[in-house]
Amino acid sequence: MTSAFDPLCAIPGPLLTTGMPLAQSAAYACATLGVQGPVAFSLGDVQSFSASLLAMASAARDASPGCLLHDALQALRSVVPFRSAWWGECSDAQDSVPPRNWLHGRINLQPGFAREWNDLAAKDVFASSSMRNCGTVVRLSGHGDPSSELTAFSRRHDLFHAMALTCELPGSGTLFFVSLYRSETASAFSDRDCALFAEFCAHLLRHWHTRVQDLLGARAALVANGFGLADGCGDLLYLGESLAAAIHRQYPDWSGSRLPQALAAAQRQVPCSVALGGRGLTLQPCGQLTVLSLDRGHRPAVLPPRERTVAMLYSRGHSYKEIARLLDLSPATVRTYLRNAYLQLGVRNKIELGNALGA
Repeated sequence: MTSAFDPLCAIPGPLLTTGMPLAQSAAYACATLGVQGPVAFSLGDVQSFSASLLAMASAARDASPGCLLHDALQALRSVVPFRSAWWGECSDAQDSVPPRNWLHGRINLQPGFAREWNDLAAKDVFASSSMRNCGTVVRLSGHGDPSSELTAFSRRHDLFHAMALTCELPGSGTLFFVSLYRSETASAFSDRDCALFAEFCAHLLRHWHTRVQDLLGARAALVANGFGLADGCGDLLYLGESLAAAIHRQYPDWSGSRLPQALAAAQRQVPCSVALGGRGLTLQPCGQLTVLSLDRGHRPAVLPPRERTVAMLYSRGHSYKEIARLLDLSPATVRTYLRNAYLQLGVRNKIELGNALGA
């Protein structure tokens, strides 16, 4: 039994768009964005999908954010089969700084997967495509990456078929992503898989974000980029980009996902404050978890001239597109400059930005 249900009409928001090829390189000519046309679902599809959403909603009331993501994706396997999965928070490339994964979970991938990827992130065209097309599922099949190192990485971890979705995490400065993988002997991810995956991720992100905020209670400012949330073992459940960058500067070999040993040890003394690269890091108990908050400090506003001009225009009410047109920049570059300015100045909104700049 099939349904005439058309996901392009039924799924709200930007998660699904009509498919188009990615043309960054010849090797990626087979990568696609979104679905390629109407999709019919069987009654079994609908029932399995409904069951996975109900299980997710039930777990969201009590599970830790990390367990929620892991268990929800395990449930998805009955609807959209996959061999392995990777998810978490990352930062897009900024000028000469490559993309970086800060927090992750995995299914059937080696413990060093994220560290390996961080070393190769600047060459990963597929990941960059997903980051540049937030809210849209990206699919790819094959090991024919332009980089021989990426090809070897793909073969080593059996990532022949890939499907990913990246979304902005408001206020955090980071991006939230979910990637699924299949072996070469399996079939490629289909339009059906793409449609169900997109809708599932919309529910997953909402439940995860709500669960994190519920755990913080009055500290709903978690979505600010200077906050983090960790369990008793030091495993990170949420991490804002500003805090992530501060930890990485203090501990250059830190690979993310778990607090460095010194900070994990400090959890035994909560509530407490510790020094982190010239700034203070406050640790507060939140049930069995720990909330980490980075002191904003008082640093002088030192921005490169181009970034300062962009920041000044934005604080005075100009939009991304207007600034891009005035300065002959791309909207993506304007966005990157603004994010850098927010992080450098330690501000959270347009009003604070204007005050910091003296606009």
